[in-house]
Amino acid sequence: MSSPNIPTLRTRDVPPRAAFALEQAGVHPLLARLFAARGVRSAAELDDGLAHLLPPSTLLGSTAAAVLLADAIAAGQRICIVADYDCDGATACAVALRGLVMLGATPANVGYVVPDRAVHGYGLTPAIVDLAFPGLTAVPPGTPQATTTAVLVTVDNGIASIAGVAHARALGLQVLVTDHHLPALDASGAVVLPEADVIVNPSQPGCTFESKALAGVGVMFYVLLALRAEQRARGLFAANQQPRLDTLLDLVALGTVADVVKLDSNNRRLVAQGLKRVRAGRMQPGVAALFTAAGRNAERAAGFDFGFALGPRINAAGRLSDMTLGIECLTTDDPARAAELAQQLDAINHQRREVEADMRLQAELLLDDLLARQLDAAATPPALVLFDPEFHEGVVGIVAGRLKDQLHRPTFVLARGQDGLLKGSGRSIAGFHLRDALDLVSKRHPGVLRKFGGHAMAAGCTLDEADLPTFASALRQVAVEWLQPAALARVLATDGPLGLEYFNIATVAQLDAQVWGQGFEAPLFCDEVDVLQQRLVGEKHLKLRVRHAGQLRDAIWFGHSDMLPARVRLAYRLNLDSFQGQQRLQMVVEAVVDAVVKASL
Repeated sequence: MSSPNIPTLRTRDVPPRAAFALEQAGVHPLLARLFAARGVRSAAELDDGLAHLLPPSTLLGSTAAAVLLADAIAAGQRICIVADYDCDGATACAVALRGLVMLGATPANVGYVVPDRAVHGYGLTPAIVDLAFPGLTAVPPGTPQATTTAVLVTVDNGIASIAGVAHARALGLQVLVTDHHLPALDASGAVVLPEADVIVNPSQPGCTFESKALAGVGVMFYVLLALRAEQRARGLFAANQQPRLDTLLDLVALGTVADVVKLDSNNRRLVAQGLKRVRAGRMQPGVAALFTAAGRNAERAAGFDFGFALGPRINAAGRLSDMTLGIECLTTDDPARAAELAQQLDAINHQRREVEADMRLQAELLLDDLLARQLDAAATPPALVLFDPEFHEGVVGIVAGRLKDQLHRPTFVLARGQDGLLKGSGRSIAGFHLRDALDLVSKRHPGVLRKFGGHAMAAGCTLDEADLPTFASALRQVAVEWLQPAALARVLATDGPLGLEYFNIATVAQLDAQVWGQGFEAPLFCDEVDVLQQRLVGEKHLKLRVRHAGQLRDAIWFGHSDMLPARVRLAYRLNLDSFQGQQRLQMVVEAVVDAVVKASL
């Protein structure tokens, strides 16, 4: 394959006054520097207490949702959760199921359905409504609605499900949409919302909730907070006797990190509280079982574990099997059953890795062929669209993300679905709003996109195979118009050199204790080193022995096999390498540039 987009290393700016203020407030000097570089201006922003969470009342629709659910619980109505088939959707479903029962719903009255990715596609469709409530018939137009006896609640989906919500309402169901995705747009670019009884979504028009980055599981957790407040106001319990919804925060943290939403201050509080509970052993049996299956230590849990160990195992069920396995794992109270399900999810995840590896190889061959057919074979197109009949629909998003990271280009990977249509998943780079790009393609070429939706950085679409060339050409044209050459150059932000006094195990523990993630990236340091020894381990990882400021260090570059020159600049993370009961500091390399190349902000 063509060589990856070699990054330019740039050092983050550290506002001196902010760093000084944080230090004066008692923040460790290294952390003060790191936090200031990420926009933190006061120690108050670092307080992760639940009292500092944004109030549920500021989330548009949450109060009305609370009234709807409180009435349904009081009347003994059936409540069905319609979930999504990723980790955010699975955790949101588990939070809803557990939380509603905690707040008085009879377990027999609370159930769920989750679409099969290959059979039903994404979101609340009329078919999913019928699956959730079989046997219901639509009320003829013009006749009074019968008294509703059931409530349908979407989690992590529904904001663009115009037809599905309409079908549910026609059956006499009350519909509560909880979601965080962007709404659909009509031909004129105006927002179109489903005619649900209540919508709770920080991305809907008119919502002033400050955390637009709330994940689907976070939205559902906020609905439960509002429901508890409504029940408290109705006199069902006193404040000191109310159900402890904070016991659900391990699930909220898992779904938030796994969905790669921006970790603003509110999301960081949710994740921090979830991690504290996991480290203290206060978690759902399924979460504990997933830590064991993944070989991770829950007592030292970090966001990395949620994003790269537990999340992928839950996601694998939705990609290659049935997400009910993941949801059952997160909702069972039987540790033995949880362990059995976690092992099944682990096995599915191994299968997912094999499928992904095969697809990545095939995608790289397709990309090489694409580049070879260009007039300038050295120039990677500003946007990539790849399809192969052998691609697996469940893994296209992962492969798109890998290629996007490697080549720093907006990338769509498509597979043929069971209905014969192509199902694409895309990942983007800064400066290219992927959902808006699809919207522009749909306006310029009406009918090419059967369906589309998503976010700025991730989106999906459905199209006929015959329209693939038109789609690929149209997306590249939008990229040409929107992306300047500077945006196509990969830039890797670092935190500059790490002082020698911080090369110790205590620093690793201190960094691991913090909440890092999307929009609040984990520290990445940059130093010049002399490469003294290098060898391949596992046939694809470069193991290094380097001299750094007169000290010998161990380093490793995962997934890289090319030998390095004698002196280089490393962008690296600091971690501990455990082997035979011994722990040693190790530099985990993220990028390497020639030592003579220097750049800073």
